[in-house]
Amino acid sequence: MNLIRPGQWIPEYWLQNKLLRALRTAVGPAPIRLRISGLAEQYNPELRLPEICIADCLTAAKLLLNTELEFGDAYSDRRIEVRGDLISTLRLLYESPGIHGFWPRLAAALQKVTHGQSIRRARNNARQHYSLDTDFYRAWLDRALVYTCAYFPEPSVSLEAAQEAKLDLVCRKLWLQSGERVVEAGCGWGALALYMAAHYGVTVRAFNVCEQQIDVAKECAKRLGLERQVEFIHDDYRNIQGKYDVFVSVGMLEHVGKAHYEELGNLIRRAIGNVGRGLLHFIGRGKKGNLSPWTQKRIFPGAYVPALSEVLPILEQWRFTVLDIENLRLHYARTLEEWLSRYEKNFESVTSRYGMSFARMWRLYLAGSAAAFQTGSLQLFQITFAGNKCAEVPWSRAYLYRGERPTGSQQWTTAMY
Repeated sequence: MNLIRPGQWIPEYWLQNKLLRALRTAVGPAPIRLRISGLAEQYNPELRLPEICIADCLTAAKLLLNTELEFGDAYSDRRIEVRGDLISTLRLLYESPGIHGFWPRLAAALQKVTHGQSIRRARNNARQHYSLDTDFYRAWLDRALVYTCAYFPEPSVSLEAAQEAKLDLVCRKLWLQSGERVVEAGCGWGALALYMAAHYGVTVRAFNVCEQQIDVAKECAKRLGLERQVEFIHDDYRNIQGKYDVFVSVGMLEHVGKAHYEELGNLIRRAIGNVGRGLLHFIGRGKKGNLSPWTQKRIFPGAYVPALSEVLPILEQWRFTVLDIENLRLHYARTLEEWLSRYEKNFESVTSRYGMSFARMWRLYLAGSAAAFQTGSLQLFQITFAGNKCAEVPWSRAYLYRGERPTGSQQWTTAMY
């Protein structure tokens, strides 16, 4: 691969040349053009390759030391620009060999010792991510503020319809019966708890450490006339007390920390005994590994994304029966594409309120997550389980796919928020 060279030898261009060659070796044969300042790899222009433009040699050198962390920070600070579709470009990078230097290994080692989360640390980490102004999330989530993977019964359905279909799928998997008692660990803005109560006639106690989300959820419950059926509690899931028929957690396991998995299993056992039912919905990996150091540092502090093999012991220790495991990876990729599309439409307002660096950071997070699910770097698992003496177990799985709701309930979502 040739480099565009200036007419005369200048040390600055010599260094750029060396750095470009080193970056190309690290990236491998990915069909992406690399550029450092005025020096770029030369390609046939008819190929129309995406281009990664690096502002200076210092940024390029940092990329060689710690690719993921520096790429994220440099993109946020506009020291890196991507010319071409961002998701597609990131997908090409994910599919290429990575750079395995000292600093990435150190970051991975440090991540291993931060998997455990105290209640205080969990609250602080939640504040960094979830306590942003709710209007920020309203700009790109669906009307019900469901900040987890949607379920698209048909590719053409809207995000609103797909999120409602996900809520209903969770309810069907749990085999909810009117009058049952449900406990939810990590409830976001309350969409699932309210949906379970409104459509399946259950009572719900929902826990969340983010006070702002709890306040929004309580107002919504009052607006829907569900405050007697749904109790939103501003507290850590580890303080759940009482007996329930059903345990559910959607999008919270990633924040538990591997060191607390046994504790979570004990809590589920106390909550539903050996006769109840439950569901865990979480981002996972195809094999054991660590979350991107940039994502953990800038977006989700304290998070750990487990392999399926790391989660099953939570249930095995108490002889819970696994009834169903489903992978909705491609549904999450589609969800993130929808979120990013809406986010881009509101990019200027986000920039005006939070600054350019913040706005670009979140753009990269959404695009990078979409690429990770597209390539299989990340998975989305739903595990349905029951106590070994549970009598309410369906005979077959046919019920899961009957009565899907692909059109969405305009009246319900409008009333919520």
